[in-house]
Amino acid sequence: MKESVGQFLNEHKQLIDEALPTYIENLNAPSTLKKAMIYSLKAGGKRVRPALLLATLQGFQKSKEEGIDLACAIEMIHTYSLIHDDLPAMDDDDTRRGQPTNHKVFGEAMAILAGDALLTYSFELISKMPQLANDPSKVVTLIRELSSACGPEGMVGGQVADIEGENRNLTVEELAEIHHHKTGDLLTYSILAGAILADASEEDTENLRRFAIELGLLFQIKDDILDVEGDAQKIGKPVGSDDGNNKSTYPQLLGLNGAKEMLHVHTIRAKEFLNKVNMNQQVLEDLTDYVVSRDH
Repeated sequence: MKESVGQFLNEHKQLIDEALPTYIENLNAPSTLKKAMIYSLKAGGKRVRPALLLATLQGFQKSKEEGIDLACAIEMIHTYSLIHDDLPAMDDDDTRRGQPTNHKVFGEAMAILAGDALLTYSFELISKMPQLANDPSKVVTLIRELSSACGPEGMVGGQVADIEGENRNLTVEELAEIHHHKTGDLLTYSILAGAILADASEEDTENLRRFAIELGLLFQIKDDILDVEGDAQKIGKPVGSDDGNNKSTYPQLLGLNGAKEMLHVHTIRAKEFLNKVNMNQQVLEDLTDYVVSRDH
């Protein structure tokens, strides 16, 4: 399967890339707002979160069509967070994925509103999933878990802790806690949502949650390593940007070799949790290896 993980990602990225704009194009909303929303949705990206959701469904032998709406809703939330992260009041980035950031094209006010719209509409999209029309309790569970993952106890709380952690030396534990929420919670939700849609057992869902938490940490450690030794053209933003923003990173706290060793340890831990799940684990295991070995 190792050789086909790239094919899996490319196929599902294309699926999500094609679907995302169609939701926005059909909205009865101001055209400028829709253009701003679609601009960032079309900016590309690896679509890792949707891929993890669809891979989880596949592992439980469920059709990927059951998860497309939810996968796109997750990607809308991820995109909103990037639009807001790039704003002058936050990370003040001029480029994202090799092209001008949203506020550089549409202005700060429209970028804020585009992010707000993507966040809000994602929940509406989940509430209208046709395959869940007769299962309102599952809709409520999906929305409750997502609200927790991206709200004050999740992604937003992690972003606040990240801002407050600037210009001071964090411990490795503090840094892990920040990224557990800022990056990891939405990634964890992507896998949990697949388990919820697939009616996975309580035990399997809990082991997938633990696996996903480890995977979220792996994702951030690798991002920090790439910020030191990655290729700026492949990454789509300047290498070393975290240093410029006075942020603590794993290479800064542990050294580059120490960060790579931490990456290895948490990879083993992630796979231990995954191996306990009663499902076909191959695609999720290969995606874990992809996260660790990626170059952008």
